[in-house]
Amino acid sequence: MTMSESERWLLVDSIAGQVISVGEYRQKIGDVLGELTIKPLTGIPVAFAVLYAFWSVFGSFAGSLFTDGFFVKFFDNYFLPWIQSAWPDPASIHYFLFVGDPLATNSFEAFGVLTSGLFVAIGVVLPAVFIFYLMMSLLEDSGYLPRLAVLVDTVLHKIGLHGYAIVPTILGLGCNVPAVTATRILETKKQRFMMMTLIAIFIPCGAQLGIMMEVLPESVGYVMLFLITGYFVFGYILSKIVPGENPEILIDVPPYHMPQWSNLSKKLIVRTKGFLFNAVPFVLFGILLVNLLYLGGVIQWLSELLAPVFVTWFGVPKETAGALVAAFLRKDLAVAQLSNIAMTQYQMISSVVLISIYFPCVATFVVMLKEGWKELLAAVGVLFAVAFVYGGIIHAIGILLGLA
Repeated sequence: MTMSESERWLLVDSIAGQVISVGEYRQKIGDVLGELTIKPLTGIPVAFAVLYAFWSVFGSFAGSLFTDGFFVKFFDNYFLPWIQSAWPDPASIHYFLFVGDPLATNSFEAFGVLTSGLFVAIGVVLPAVFIFYLMMSLLEDSGYLPRLAVLVDTVLHKIGLHGYAIVPTILGLGCNVPAVTATRILETKKQRFMMMTLIAIFIPCGAQLGIMMEVLPESVGYVMLFLITGYFVFGYILSKIVPGENPEILIDVPPYHMPQWSNLSKKLIVRTKGFLFNAVPFVLFGILLVNLLYLGGVIQWLSELLAPVFVTWFGVPKETAGALVAAFLRKDLAVAQLSNIAMTQYQMISSVVLISIYFPCVATFVVMLKEGWKELLAAVGVLFAVAFVYGGIIHAIGILLGLA
């Protein structure tokens, strides 16, 4: 039997009328909230409020409550004096490597594997990573992240990305390793390369943020301002010079729902275990390596070799060469090392930004290599160019403002 097109549509309508029943739509409070958080007029203020609340809880809970309220007192008042007195021969090499400075009065300045290493990893970074992953999981499971992706789509299109890019960007604030993997949700090679490069350069991980809030709490805002500005400026430049497409976003926005504690706890356990097993060994090994390089005179040699670039072009002390070496292993460790170098507030801000935009930590480097060695080489080339140019621009801004 042959049917004309109009007859087929009539048959479709007839079948649909028999199997589909249309009910009355009743708008619920979740639907109202869903609309309010996705429309620019009301969604943007809500997004700022959510991110401000995120940052406030991150800082007060991790920094003030756990680190300052408990771990600093424990490590500085009990653990450090105990290990300094119990470890034999303060003049020996093993004392320098594992305990550090015998006259240090706090665990940050001791810089031994078992003093600064354990304090940074357990006392500062672990609470920051834990609370970050908890807040991130709440946003994921409640259904807010897809709405944020739609909300920022227009802005991110200006730099050649789309709203989905907000997911790896926020993930990068916890750890750059899963963030680089998450770039696979982007459709084109151009977008994946841009996102991977921008994460490696401008997105500080949760561990680094935790250390920054401990070392320079009053200046973290300036550091983040430089990084966010660089993210958009160099993202725009990359979108103009990297060939490829930037398709429109197509996303399914789920309704709001209450997060399940069983899902939250599973995510927290997996992600926190990942930090403990992957990051802590790098922190301890990083301090051991830097101390060995100090003993061998390598850091001093690098400082003298790179002094013209560091002092003249970047406007920071030549001693920051040691921190940049440590940054290859862990950037949080490198920022902690800066606290032992005498410098002005602007030099400290410049140094922290340099460490952030300098070479990615070795774990991120390995994950980027899995995405392709050509992409990795291109990203490293962009990274060195950005670090050199942007570091010089930040120094020039300091000179113009009379701060450098």
